[in-house]
Amino acid sequence: MASVCMRCINTSLVGLIFIAAANPITAAPLVPQFRSGEMRINSTSTSVLTETVTSHSYNTGYTYSASGMNIEPVEGTRINPSAVSTTSQTVNGIDFSWTSPQLESIPAWQIVNEAAPFSLIEHVTAPGLENTTVIQRTVETTQVSESVSIFGQ
Repeated sequence: MASVCMRCINTSLVGLIFIAAANPITAAPLVPQFRSGEMRINSTSTSVLTETVTSHSYNTGYTYSASGMNIEPVEGTRINPSAVSTTSQTVNGIDFSWTSPQLESIPAWQIVNEAAPFSLIEHVTAPGLENTTVIQRTVETTQVSESVSIFGQ
């Protein structure tokens, strides 16, 4: 009796396979069962910019100034020093030529009235690097974006 039942099961399984193969299988469309909804998208981005600006200021010539009271230049001397071109200099790939005063030709001064008070102020500025300015800054930018979509049927 057990063998008869096994034969029935085998026959019924084979029959099911033939029935399933004979009918095509199709999928049913998926239809959402909601009436409305909302979708939110948040995005944040941050950028950091670090920069360094270096500036060099150069004097390519010289200045000479003299002031005072109860003085005058010695007879036959010039009131400004002679200029001398010096050798060139290269800084950060830039070539410079300097014009300097000839210190031996700085004017000679004499007191006009030896019994009176006097003053003499001379100022010589040589050519060259005057100043260097370095500016460092960091700029941080944050961008926030939010998108909201609301939909319904």
